[in-house]
Order: sequence, then structure tokens, then C-alpha cells
Amino acid sequence: MNDSGGWIGRSTPRREAKRLAEGRGRYTDDLEVANVGHVAFLRSPHPHARIRRIDGAAAGKSPGVIALVTGDDLAAVCKPWQTQLALFPGHSSPPQHPLARGEVCWQGEAVVAVVAVTRAQAEDAVELIEIGWTELPAVATIEAAAEPDAPTAHSAMASNLGLDHAFAAGDVDAAFSGAAVVVEHDFSFERQTGVTLEPRTIIAEFDRRTRRLTVHHSHQVPYQMQEVFAAQLELPLDHVRVVTPDVGGAFGMKLSAYPDEMAVAALAVHLGRPVKFTADRLESFVSDIHAREAKVHGRLACDAQGNLLGMEVSVRTGLGAYSNYPRGSVGEALQAVHMSAAPYRLSNFRGSARSYFQNKVPTGVLRAVGQPIACTVTEQLIDLAARALMIDPAELRRRNYARDGKKNALSPGGIVLSELSLERCHARLLQLMDYDKLRRQQQELRGQGIYRGIGLAAFIEQTSVGPALYGAQQVRVSAHESCRLSLDPAGGIRCATSITDQGQGTRTALTQIIAEEIGADPAIVDVVSGDTGATPFGGGAWASRGASLGGEAALRAARKLKQNILTIAGSLLQAAPAALNIEGGAIINTAGLAQMSLAEVAAAALYRSHMIPLDDVPPLEIIESYAPRDVPYVCANGIQAASVEVDPSLGTIRIRAFWVVDDCGRVLNPLLVDEQIRGGVVQGIGAALYEQCIYGESAQLENGSLMDYLVPMASEMPDIHVAHVETPTSTSTLGARGVGEAGAVGAAAAIWTAVNDALSPLGATVTSQPFTPEHLLTRIALAKAAKP
Repeated sequence: MNDSGGWIGRSTPRREAKRLAEGRGRYTDDLEVANVGHVAFLRSPHPHARIRRIDGAAAGKSPGVIALVTGDDLAAVCKPWQTQLALFPGHSSPPQHPLARGEVCWQGEAVVAVVAVTRAQAEDAVELIEIGWTELPAVATIEAAAEPDAPTAHSAMASNLGLDHAFAAGDVDAAFSGAAVVVEHDFSFERQTGVTLEPRTIIAEFDRRTRRLTVHHSHQVPYQMQEVFAAQLELPLDHVRVVTPDVGGAFGMKLSAYPDEMAVAALAVHLGRPVKFTADRLESFVSDIHAREAKVHGRLACDAQGNLLGMEVSVRTGLGAYSNYPRGSVGEALQAVHMSAAPYRLSNFRGSARSYFQNKVPTGVLRAVGQPIACTVTEQLIDLAARALMIDPAELRRRNYARDGKKNALSPGGIVLSELSLERCHARLLQLMDYDKLRRQQQELRGQGIYRGIGLAAFIEQTSVGPALYGAQQVRVSAHESCRLSLDPAGGIRCATSITDQGQGTRTALTQIIAEEIGADPAIVDVVSGDTGATPFGGGAWASRGASLGGEAALRAARKLKQNILTIAGSLLQAAPAALNIEGGAIINTAGLAQMSLAEVAAAALYRSHMIPLDDVPPLEIIESYAPRDVPYVCANGIQAASVEVDPSLGTIRIRAFWVVDDCGRVLNPLLVDEQIRGGVVQGIGAALYEQCIYGESAQLENGSLMDYLVPMASEMPDIHVAHVETPTSTSTLGARGVGEAGAVGAAAAIWTAVNDALSPLGATVTSQPFTPEHLLTRIALAKAAKP
């Protein structure tokens, strides 16, 4: 019924086929937990409304129902949380509860939880719940949220403005007033979401006798969540164990403390029994964090020789209903400003960022966080300047790159750059793609009415992020990584790492580092991760840190363990440790002859240490931790290129080929690195051409299923050619920089510049991603209408 307060139940009927088709969590489906209760949520059908009454009487009597729980019920178990950032005191997000209390602020917010013997029974019961709603004005767009008289997205807020930030360097006004060429462009980036292979899944079990909570969680950062669960449920930290052993994709989306997942943990405590929840795909679209919603205006000034003089960017982003906990939702806007122009020499820069709350799904971390926006804005402005100056766009970039090899310089936006290789990457890319030949073909085909475009995108990728990022914000997120390495009695090597793996192959990389450093067969190295009860403390997987930080900790531990093994072996063999080595799991002498096995060394040290002629027998278990301290992060760099063909009569785009030259420092495993880059490129293709969370004027999501939300499939993936320049970072012994987000940083930007290059003979430019046929046809028509 209408906003006078009629009863409205769940609008989406249960369909058995939907449950089977949408799938559940991967490893958690295989995890057998006795007496587990399955959770289904009644989610708000309204973007903004007051909850007048909840009537669950009929639902409570439904077959198989164990409990029906509201936000008021869980308030006695779980405290509300509120995102706060020390460096941005004006960024105030309303207190948030596991289940909405009194007010819902986005379509899809969880309101009531039903626990039943099976998921099907829980969903059936949810359909019987009746809720009285009073609809409130909803704020859908950034523009609407920014209006002075706009209704607030939450009744506890005085304004929708969640971030107001500015940065400046040099004399920007003088740079623009004295420029030979000034170009500007408007950019619109639509919302995306992660669409991970495995949806969000959680099983929580609470032992009332010992008051210990165990959570199996499809998540990236178990130690963060251990702290969050302990704090909000008021449990001792050591009474909470979080297990995240094998997660099927995350992309940053699984860094958040989600309200419905907090509700599951609270339900386990409240009921004293195991509880499980898996978000199906329909739920995921209205509950998983969204990202990338931004409006940007950019300007660039150049002199007549093509030297960059000044740049100005104005960024506005949408936050959704709440700021993502605990890391906040402002990173997108801040990175979009500060990462702009990062690959280039530029003395004068000004940027501003404003972010607004809306009645939409909260935004948060998605692969590369704001860097794709900054890269796109920068690279498109570079291309427009090249066109105005009649300089080849590759040449204009080459003239302006930040200097290779320089240590700890600052980018125009204040980003710390060190030991770059942009000029070498640039030269390698032009050779790899045969740039000159592609340009000649492009000109020939234009005479035949075939519109091909070549797009370039130089990029800086922030990787190996250290404690300065969240530590300065007083957010309790660990940035160091740890490795516990031991030699077991059978001669096997056991590694417990704080790094987690969501498909990146991090455990494979650590196995390789440890085996190569010690001199052992990789088959005897066993790596355990993702368990606060079994692994050392650390940050987990985020910001391209797995191999670069976790690998450095593993390398340091492996070196110490190897030295201890050789010290013990030397004492037993009456040889100097320096005269021994380890190969294939055997201790060998300088002649290469095997003297004893690792198992024999372990047995002597662990069972017969009194027989070892040493005053102190060195340990065969080592713990090492690592975090960059001299720099806040380690930047990688590279350049990407796309070749596209546009059909101006249909508005279609075909990506013909794609190239990447990346410098991630020491390449540990070429196959893993190349596929990480390719995966990021495909996500960038999705952003540029397909992915979009479409909201109507009333803030209702209109395409919340994989029938309507498009993601790139195998048929849309071009050949992606990858090459490398290797500049090991001097910040670590390993020399590896991160690579997990490299492909995603520059891919969409390369497609932007390629498409606009293809459209340049028509005088048209795209301004909004994804580039739908409708958008292309509209922009072409506007260009034709503007011609005299």
C-alpha cells in the first residue's frame, strides 16, 4: 500500500530454481556444521522509509522457523558502529546497526532476520512478515544530494555532504593564464559492483560455555574482522576466531564489515547455535558495496612545445547511505584527486573532492580505489591536448613523464614516487604493439569509412601500502604482514602467513619464495593462511600487498631458518656452516655431495638436542614481520594501450587488441603476474563498456540481476599482450612491488582514449562510462548538429 502506513511484505517471491541457479558459498557449502540455522533477511523495498511496525506472528509459526529477530532484539547483543576518520573530522556517518532500527536508508537494507532449519524455510517465512512503512523522500543522484535544500539521506544527518577536501600545489591560475593550449572535459562514471565468483558467505558458531565465537567467513582480512566482532559483540579479542581459508574472489569488496554479516555473528551469540548466511545474486546487488560513482571536470594547460603546465580536477562522488566500516567510503574521491597526473612532470595542480550521502547501497573499496578515475581523467586530457597541439599523443606523453629512477619524488597530487620506469615502459609498449604501423593503418581505413582508434594510458599503481594510510586515520587496520616458518620432524617446511588468498595465487608465490631461498622441493612446503587461530597477526589481502609484503616476511624467515638449519648441520658434520648448502632438501658440501637430509637435521634438533655440540641450539621456528616504514607505499608503473573499432551507425565498439607493459619490480612468478594483469584489464573493460548499477529517480535499483547487469564474457575479451620492465624496489630485499590492481588502473582509460580517438574525425567525444550504444549515438548526433 502507500506511504500512509499500509502493510507491505517481501516483494520478490521465492523460487526454488533461483536458489539453485544463483549458488551459495564455495568452501562454506562443504563445511559441515551440526545443528546450523540458515538465515534469510527481509530487506527494505524502499530507498528511504520509517518502520512503523513489524508483524512477524505468522512468520514465527512457519515450518522450520527457529527464530525471528529484529534490530531491537539484536541491540542487546551488538553495539552500533560509526565510521570515523581522524584526518577528516567532518566526515560523519550515522551510527549503523546489524538490522535497521526505525529507519531504512537504501533499498535492500536488512530489516528482519529469520533463522530456520533450511534456507528455503527461512525464505518462506520472510514472505509472511508484514511491515508498516512510511515512505520518506529519497536522494538518488549526486546532483540531488548536493542541492542546498535536499532532503537528507538519513534523519540523523544535518547535511548530505560527507567530504569536502581541497589540495593545491604551485600557481595554477598563472599556469592557465599563460598557457598556449587549455583543454577541458567532463567525465561521468557510473556505479559498479564486484560480482565475485563466490558471493558473500558466513557461518558463525558461539559456545555459550566458553563464550567463544568462531566465524568461517568469505572475507579478505580475518584479523580486522576478529577485532570488529570482538568490539561490537563485547567479547574478549582472544575469544573470537575468524577463518577465511579459501575465498572465491573479493576485489576489495570483501574488506567491509557488512551489517547482515554482523547480524549473523550477533544471531549466533543471541541464539547460542551455529548460523549460516549466503547472499544470493539478487541480494548481492542490493547489499554488496558499490563503487566508482563519480562526476569529474578536468582542465589541462600546456605550452606550445607540449610541456604540461597545470592541471585542475573537480571530483564529486556518491557515498551511498553510510560510510563503509571501518575503512570509510572517501577513498574513491581522494584517490581520484591525488592520483591525477601522477605519471607526469607538472608543477601546478589543484584538486577538489566532495562526496555526498544518498539513499543507495553504501560505496566502498573496489579494485584500485579511485585510481582508474584519476588515470582516465588524466589520459583523456593528455589526448585532447595532443590533438589541439597537433602532436602525436604517444610523443606528448614521452616528453612529460616523471623522471625514471628518481627516489621519493612527489607527483603533482602529492603522491610519493620512487624508482619509476615510465620511459622504458613506453618504448617497450610502442615496440610491442607496432605503434607506427597501427597509425598508418588507421589513416588508410579512415578513408574507407572505418573508424579505428588507438588509446594509450600511462599509470601509477599504489601498492605495498604500509601503516601510514590507516594508522594516520586512527583506523585499526593492520598494515604489516607476518610469516611463521618451521621445520617439522619429518623434514617438511610449515609456513603460516597473515596474507590471505582469494584466487591471486599468493600461497603459490610464498611457496616458491620459501623453497627457492631454503633450497627445498616446493612439494614439502605447506602454507596455511586465513585463520586468526593458526596464523600470525597481519593485515591480509588489500592494496596489492600479498607477494610484496607477505613475500618479504617469508623471505626473511626463510633466510633465518636456512641459516639455523646449516648451523645445526655444521655442528653435527663438524663443518663450517658457510661450507654447506641445501639443495633438493638435502644438506650438501662444497663438492655437491649430500651429507644429511632436512628430516635428519630436524630429528636431531627436536629429539636429540643434547647431542648437538652447540652452546645454544638455534630454533627451527622463525617468525618475521614486515611493513614499509620509510615510504607510505611503493608505487609500480606502466602503460597500457587499446585498439578499437567503432561503428558510428550502430554505436558499437569492438576491442581489437590490448597491450600492457608493467613494472612491478621483481617478477616472482610470470604466469601469476600476467594473469593478475589480464584479470584487471577485463574488469577495466567491464567498467568502460558494460557494467552499470542503474538507479531510477526514486533511488530504486533497476537492473539488480545478472540478466540485466552486464559483465564481460569470454567473447568480449580481446587478446591481451603483456610484457614487463623489471625495476626491483630498494625498499625490500625481495624487490617486488604489487601488481594486483595494475590492469584495472589503466584499462578503462586506454579504452576511453581509443574510442575518442576513433570518433575524432566525427568531432565527437564520449563523456560517460560505460559507453553504451545509446551514449555513442547521442554524442555523434550532437557533434553533427554542432557543425556549421
